[in-house]
Amino acid sequence: MNTDRRAPLDRTRVADTALKLLNETGLDGLTLRAIARELDVKAPALYWHFKDKQALLDEMATEMYRRMVAGASFHPADTWRERLLKANRGLRTALLGYRDGAKVFSGSRFTGIEHAAQMEDTLRLLASAGFTLAQAVRATTTSYAYTLGFVTEEQGVHPLPDERREGYDLTERARLLADFPLAAAAGAEIFEDYDTHFEEGLALVIDGVTARYGVEE
Repeated sequence: MNTDRRAPLDRTRVADTALKLLNETGLDGLTLRAIARELDVKAPALYWHFKDKQALLDEMATEMYRRMVAGASFHPADTWRERLLKANRGLRTALLGYRDGAKVFSGSRFTGIEHAAQMEDTLRLLASAGFTLAQAVRATTTSYAYTLGFVTEEQGVHPLPDERREGYDLTERARLLADFPLAAAAGAEIFEDYDTHFEEGLALVIDGVTARYGVEE
């Protein structure tokens, strides 16, 4: 018998199981019934820990965050620009590790305060560089929103890094858009080379922060 299935049921174990199933089923297929089946329990047992699916998604997002910060490589000597680059690169890498990772993370509410220490450190770093608190918040949340949106679109094409969803053949797209040559040629700039495009877009956001608030590194 699988000894893991005999372990006490708690929020952490349920969320961990849900994250494992997520890569198999995607968000739409992730149901409390499927999770209960994987845990070899009855579905009502999960409601002792989560009142509904959104509560579970909140815990899953929190666990994703815990794992992300455990592997973070921030340094006290980072400039504010380096910090935003590292934070958003790390976020993208973490989200890409799960099918529909960006959808799970987006709009979820953390169930603990683990994020507060990193948030405090980042805001303090930006404040010491000359940002007001409002400007620091805008810089961090705007770059965060960019990354979430980017990965959401990226995972619409590549649900997982080694998968490609049907319907994104660039040759066929170019044929269908033959009367719109610029739109046809833009396909490669939209649906290919996501690593390069992410970095360029993130740089645009951070350059915009510099231009808007006049705070240099």
